[in-house]
Amino acid sequence: MQEAELHDLSDDADYAASQQQGSASIMRCDSGKKSSSSEPEGAQIVYLKDNVTIHPTQFASERISGRLKLIKQGSSLFMTWIPYKGQSTNARLSEKDRNLYTIRAVPFADVRSIRRHTPALGWQYIIVVLSFGLAFPPLYFYNGGVREFLATVKQHVLLVRSAEDANVFLVNDFQNPLQRTLSSLELPRAVSIASVPSTPVSVGESSSQQNEERTDVRASIPQYNGTQRQKGHDPARDISIQVLEKFSLVTKFARETTSQLFRETHSNGFGPLERRNSNQSALDYSHESSEYKEDVPVQSPVDPDPLEFDKLSLVWGKPRQPPLGLEEWATFLDSEGRVVDPKALRKRIFYGGVEHKFRKEVWAILLGYHSYESTYAEREYQKSIKKTEYETIKNQWQSISPGQAKRFTKFRERKGLIEKDVVRTDRSLSFYDGDDNPNVNLLRDILLTYSFYNFDLGYCQGMSDLLSPILFVMEDESESFWCFVALMERLGPNFNRDQNGMHSQLFALSKLVELLDRPLHKYFEQNDCLNYFFCFRWILIQFKRELEYEQTMRLWEVLWTHYLSEHLHLYVCVAILKRYRGKIMGEQMDFDTLLKFINELSGQIELDAILRDAEALCICAGENGAACIPPGTPPSLPVDNGLFYSQQDDEVL
Repeated sequence: MQEAELHDLSDDADYAASQQQGSASIMRCDSGKKSSSSEPEGAQIVYLKDNVTIHPTQFASERISGRLKLIKQGSSLFMTWIPYKGQSTNARLSEKDRNLYTIRAVPFADVRSIRRHTPALGWQYIIVVLSFGLAFPPLYFYNGGVREFLATVKQHVLLVRSAEDANVFLVNDFQNPLQRTLSSLELPRAVSIASVPSTPVSVGESSSQQNEERTDVRASIPQYNGTQRQKGHDPARDISIQVLEKFSLVTKFARETTSQLFRETHSNGFGPLERRNSNQSALDYSHESSEYKEDVPVQSPVDPDPLEFDKLSLVWGKPRQPPLGLEEWATFLDSEGRVVDPKALRKRIFYGGVEHKFRKEVWAILLGYHSYESTYAEREYQKSIKKTEYETIKNQWQSISPGQAKRFTKFRERKGLIEKDVVRTDRSLSFYDGDDNPNVNLLRDILLTYSFYNFDLGYCQGMSDLLSPILFVMEDESESFWCFVALMERLGPNFNRDQNGMHSQLFALSKLVELLDRPLHKYFEQNDCLNYFFCFRWILIQFKRELEYEQTMRLWEVLWTHYLSEHLHLYVCVAILKRYRGKIMGEQMDFDTLLKFINELSGQIELDAILRDAEALCICAGENGAACIPPGTPPSLPVDNGLFYSQQDDEVL
């Protein structure tokens, strides 16, 4: 018996709106059944539900409501979900974003399973998983109707409750592997070819939605029944023609089983699949793989990826854009320098990053040193105030005499550790290269000052890696310090002595891998890798050692937008692991081998591809992914944008 799921209804405008719209929605459905259908010729609406909603983010104002339909055409069943146009909510998503989530006539031949969620509090929802592993975002039924949806599906396709999970319903899960293969070929089943079409069920629509949905459905549903069959046609022969046309889409197993079907059909009935000539099959496999045998190392069988990456990224991960340029940056500002649309700016940076020549201005805003609402004049005034404040803190350690330092063990230890680390930080860059480089001295001074600003946390190894790109971009000691303070507001828990911040992120990562790639998670569990410590460095310093310097800066500014999730870095971890899952599992890596392999990935990660994958995974995981991450898991959002306008006395020492 599974535990009831909880869904918080507090501060939810959509919930109240759904209660008002619910009765009207049901009335429209009932009255519509009496009117004529507006669907393409031969298509019949067998189920319609209004106010079915997708939650793209955790914000109630960004939820998208729409109309869910099941459409029957011939022997095929299709599902569509079309978002409402101009719905009366305070949704901030653009029309382009809303269209991204539109589901246009998905045939149930492509559906693997439907998971039903019935929490004790909140709304019921379903997750539809396609045969190649992609899962649509959860569809929330604000006014009920999940049971009716499943009952309607069951009337038209084979729907079987999973033996492992009572809330999972398998679609076209034939025990006979031959029938399963035919289903994967999008073929009508032989039994339904001669069946009589069911009585049409017509559902009326509002005129504003009618034309849009009619166009979508006509453009998307294949016209299986464009011509009538002659009575003399052999159904098996008709299927065989379609199979021959689709050979390029199926595996060798599918080719063998379909060929066996037609041989046995013409010899008076079906026989067991075991009649296949297994010796000939083995010879075929051996012949096909012989040319690769010398080049490819022997690997153990690898469980298939439940989310096929190329298809997943193609559907969800948007192409990367050129970096934000100076002229385009100016369009986001008003005449006094305020950012007009912070979310649009964050989205633009998320998909393309920022040109280096004005990163200094953008990073200060992204990190929260300057607020989005600040003007040019306010930012200049703040710089002067914060510079004085920085000098005050810096003077505290500079005024310590050698005699005091002898009796100040903590200070000596931290100073010594910082001085050792900064001379080893990014010395290959010309900005930090050479003896007596003043920028290396600035690194030391800023880190020592931070150890007095946040005396409880002090200094830990890895902080110099986080400060180095900030100083490289800001080129100013005081501004670099305050931007570093802002970053440490988010990442400071990574360096806590008890390592709770790191453990919570590694725990969340394990849950995300379990959600998005259960076979890989199971492999880690079986090989004592479930602590995910091999990802420790990735998370601690935000992939600083894994990427080239420019790529590191681009990744960081993407992460700082918090556009899709403040925990996107965890999805980046999942994306990298999934990219190399075949090698990890195929070569049976244990923890030590895996740790060595992960460390050797430094400089080999393709950032743009990984960001697309991470975006796809984040969207695909949806609220289930957010639920995997415990509240308070770093990097937490800054307390507020006014963090740096006031400074409490006890924050200095």
